[in-house]
Amino acid sequence: MDSFYTFIGDLLKFIFLLTPFFVLSVFLAMTEDLTPGQRKLLAVRTIFAALCVCMILFFFGNLIFKLFGITLDSFRIGGGILLLLSAIKLVNGVSDVKTKQDERDISVVPLAIPITVGPGTTGAILVLGAETATWEKKFFSCASLVLALFLLGIVLLSASLIERFLKKRGIVILSKLTGLILAALAAQMIFTGIQGFLPAP
Repeated sequence: MDSFYTFIGDLLKFIFLLTPFFVLSVFLAMTEDLTPGQRKLLAVRTIFAALCVCMILFFFGNLIFKLFGITLDSFRIGGGILLLLSAIKLVNGVSDVKTKQDERDISVVPLAIPITVGPGTTGAILVLGAETATWEKKFFSCASLVLALFLLGIVLLSASLIERFLKKRGIVILSKLTGLILAALAAQMIFTGIQGFLPAP
């Protein structure tokens, strides 16, 4: 039962960390000249690239920490700050991404990185991967990450349908709400990291 709650909790975290409505809004803007079939193919490539990146970060986070001499609490603070900045951009509706389609393959850059797996999401995945000590918890956390990416893939595959249903204004509103929840997750990461540096009472 504890593993089930871990799975559900991690799944919800990853869903908000991946900011599906923000990714969708950028995806729609960058593929406005593509046909529905081309959009679906691009969505599959984007999710596959994001999955590869996430798996590397999740399973090799501890090794990265050791190689660079980074403590888990310091990365919590740094990752939380980056996540907070991403959340602020979501709430303010700011994007640094060029919104015109060109001849380059945009599935890996910028759609997978840094739109889907941005700096804040990277930090959160590294921290969660390092926190899961047992292989059982690591399996369920990994499964929740894969499922979250699968659900994001469904959203992107349904981009044309969602655009007709919600309109662009509705997507922007949902993206801002996601930003608010993301800000709360970032604040918790920063607070936990600071607690780790404080002396025990």
